[in-house]
Amino acid sequence: MIAGLLIDISGVLHVGDEPIIGSAEAVRRLRRAGYLLRFVTNTSRLCRAGVIERLERLQMPVAPEEVITAPLAGRKWLEARGLRPHLLIHPDLAADFRDMECGNPDAVFLGDAGEYFDYPALNRAFRLLMDGAPLVAVARNRYFQEADGLSLDMGAFVTALEYAAGVEAVIIGKPSAGFFESALADMALEASQVLMVGDDAEADVLGAIAAGLQGALVRTGKYRPGDEERLENTTATVFRNLEEPSKSLKNS
Repeated sequence: MIAGLLIDISGVLHVGDEPIIGSAEAVRRLRRAGYLLRFVTNTSRLCRAGVIERLERLQMPVAPEEVITAPLAGRKWLEARGLRPHLLIHPDLAADFRDMECGNPDAVFLGDAGEYFDYPALNRAFRLLMDGAPLVAVARNRYFQEADGLSLDMGAFVTALEYAAGVEAVIIGKPSAGFFESALADMALEASQVLMVGDDAEADVLGAIAAGLQGALVRTGKYRPGDEERLENTTATVFRNLEEPSKSLKNS
């Protein structure tokens, strides 16, 4: 029986600075029905405080302590191993790594740097990898939805560095099992009790199912017709938007 939900943020609650119609009321409905909620994101062009500020500005009924971000999970992973990262990230993410020891780096940490993925930055990361530094990445997503259309995500840059340096990246965010396990621990629930709702069939839904959770794909955000086919022969469900699972769960 479902007792809690992990809800992807970008593409499920909003796209850019526009809320997805019905999502705020769906969250309220789930909360009234007694479900435990966590809001999870691979977003790495904003620090956690920026993610929360955007949700507040969009009047989304989300409490700050309910927001779990992959970049901060990455920081914890690096600190637990005593690593000093070279940060190839967007400047707007820098606040999440403030006061972290990064001198004389012995690891490469990759976020979605956007336009800061220039040749000198990538080449510096490449040279560190060739010297033996591990590659740690927020995610391997291929693309995401912005207000003006689809945009290239960081997966292409992760793959480029893997290929050039002959290494394999440690992926911290979705679909990493460790990310889902961390969220489950925060909720104090078993995997079978939690439904992951997202707009990415691979990272959100298949990743969740592989980690033992239940998964649901919504036809909002980055969703494209045919994404359902990737979920064939799985237990995943498909909904028009967040309103549909909030109503079906409420009535179950």
